[in-house]
Amino acid sequence: MLKKVVCLALPGTAPFEFGVVCEVFGIDRSEMGGPSFDFAIATADPGPIPTSLGFTMTIENDLTVAADADLVAVPAHTIGHVDERYLEVIRAAEARGAWVLSVCSGAFVLAEAGVLEGRRATTHWMHTDRLAREYPGTEVDPDVLFVQDGKVVTGAGTAAGIDAALHIVREEYGAAATNVIARRMVVPPQRDGGQSQYIPTPVPECKTDTFALVIEWMLEHLDQDLTVDQLARRALMSSRTFARRFRAETGTTPAAWLNRQRILQAQQLLEQSDDGLEQIAQRTGFGTAAVMRHHFLKVLQTTPTAYRRAFGAREAG
Repeated sequence: MLKKVVCLALPGTAPFEFGVVCEVFGIDRSEMGGPSFDFAIATADPGPIPTSLGFTMTIENDLTVAADADLVAVPAHTIGHVDERYLEVIRAAEARGAWVLSVCSGAFVLAEAGVLEGRRATTHWMHTDRLAREYPGTEVDPDVLFVQDGKVVTGAGTAAGIDAALHIVREEYGAAATNVIARRMVVPPQRDGGQSQYIPTPVPECKTDTFALVIEWMLEHLDQDLTVDQLARRALMSSRTFARRFRAETGTTPAAWLNRQRILQAQQLLEQSDDGLEQIAQRTGFGTAAVMRHHFLKVLQTTPTAYRRAFGAREAG
């Protein structure tokens, strides 16, 4: 049973992500039927620790307090060199079967410690490419809010640390205990979707005027059934040549590109309009709300309804 939790305060720790770990695990909620953890904060050299925002926190415990922790948590911090003493704590925790949690860029600490080698992991979407590049032995998933691989849990960007931390509570204590914490934090106990719904996806630039004109026409006619043969005729090419050239210009197939642009347009309409789902599906070329829902789940890991609830415009009260 998860009881002792130690949060590592590295130099350059990000206050929000640090606060997420403290909020989930550091408050006694037993009076409301929630769990109570033996919570401690530790650092390599006790005393003032600088944060990423410039102010300092005074940490009293050294890293020995983490020797028997059931969970070692690493919040986001300024990415860079990590003191070997922190890495040893993480390796020891993973080796004895304890939970290891990272929030946001904290995944880089876990990766440097070697505990992400051969595992799936995630981090903030702005850093996923870097994590995959620097640690090729890790399978980085840029689309999810968190990843659990064994007893190693990596959270995505910033607030996704709440999802990752609550997931561990749910694994250990069940849904009822998790709901107590979530209600106190005024957050959903489990969010829909992944971080891909938060990632801005620009329209790829084309290198030639021919394709720029075709792509502009495609964007203006997303509501139509656009075939490769039809697009090739507009580009004055054979279908085979068009498909090959399109991939070379945009990095993807015409069908995949159209699907992504339809999702982007649907996202904008869900955010900015009051149109019904069927109407949006027709305007964006999906045809029906059911088909649109299928593609939202596949690409964004959420539904159009949940997306609108999260991002739709609200009238000022």
